[in-house]
Amino acid sequence: MVSRADRSRFAEWLWTVDHYLLAAFLLLMFGGVVLSFAASPPVAERIGVETFFFVKRQALFLVPAICIMLAGSLMTPRMVRRMALLVFVIALVLMVATLFLGMEAKGSRRWIYILGFSLQPSEFLKPAFVVLIAFLLSESGRRREVPGVLFAVLLFAMCAALLIAQPDFGQTMLLGMVWASLFFLNGLPWFAIAGLGVAGVGGLTAAYFFLPHVTGRVNRFLDPSTGDTYQIDTAMEAFLAGGWFGRGPGEGTVKRILPDSHTDFIFAVVAEEFGIIICLFLVSIFAFIVIRGLSHASRDQDAFGRLATAGLVVLFGLQATINLAVNLNLIPAKGMTLPFISYGGSSLMSSAMVAGTILALTRKRPRPSQGDGVTVSRLSPSSLM
Repeated sequence: MVSRADRSRFAEWLWTVDHYLLAAFLLLMFGGVVLSFAASPPVAERIGVETFFFVKRQALFLVPAICIMLAGSLMTPRMVRRMALLVFVIALVLMVATLFLGMEAKGSRRWIYILGFSLQPSEFLKPAFVVLIAFLLSESGRRREVPGVLFAVLLFAMCAALLIAQPDFGQTMLLGMVWASLFFLNGLPWFAIAGLGVAGVGGLTAAYFFLPHVTGRVNRFLDPSTGDTYQIDTAMEAFLAGGWFGRGPGEGTVKRILPDSHTDFIFAVVAEEFGIIICLFLVSIFAFIVIRGLSHASRDQDAFGRLATAGLVVLFGLQATINLAVNLNLIPAKGMTLPFISYGGSSLMSSAMVAGTILALTRKRPRPSQGDGVTVSRLSPSSLM
């Protein structure tokens, strides 16, 4: 056991980190590896690789992902900002390079090969973008001469342009919703909120009319007879086949004909083999992380910590919600992974970055305050350091 009198860096981290959030993130991480045993073997067999190829790779990626999360949780708010800027610049450069050097898949250029591994730069751009926007908005509120709002708008326009060029409309929409939520949480006037809403509707309308792949997905969602809906139909069949308690580990049959069973539609595989009960438990973990993260943010006295924590939690929650909604055929297909659960090294590392930063910003930190003329020490989730 570590004593509270111990002043080592590990002891300080152990007593200040949110243990419930840490446990929830670790549960999702290890759960992703366990669930990949159910979802990935059929895909591996279809493409002619070793049965547990994807399982082994997911387990391999898990080690650096845990290291990234734990290392990130040790950062101070100042270190969080600096790391976000570094990651953002690197991700931005890689996204530009991807447009010219990236590999094309399904009509999009989203991945680039580095040292033998395929990397999706946009996954790493998202958490860095959220932290930088939170910093710009907080600085704008603290110092009126800082054009934080203008820079925030320009950053979003630049990132959205690169994402649309790939094209990746799903990530663009996700980034736009998180960006708008940060403005809302920062105290945006109602008329400006209405303006953002109109701009969002206008963007969606333009995407429908000018981006053919968006048009196709929306049309197939509204009228399945207009195109191929095999994957979503198969996913719905998996939900019906699983029932409340599922068919049992390894007993699923629908998953064998589900093309993206290990990535975008892993939730449907969970439903078939483990049932709706386990699906609800999985959803409750995501909900717990979102609610607890927002609770921390609401109590944070520092504008940057409040906005960054809330923004990252919204990013994490929205991505999970979009994936789950697609699996349940509630919205058109987006190609969005389920954080920590879907197979993919870039997605796993990016989710670990989000988790580590949330843990860092929600750690208890000393904050001086005045009480009855005597300076005492309180604990607040984050502070400018």
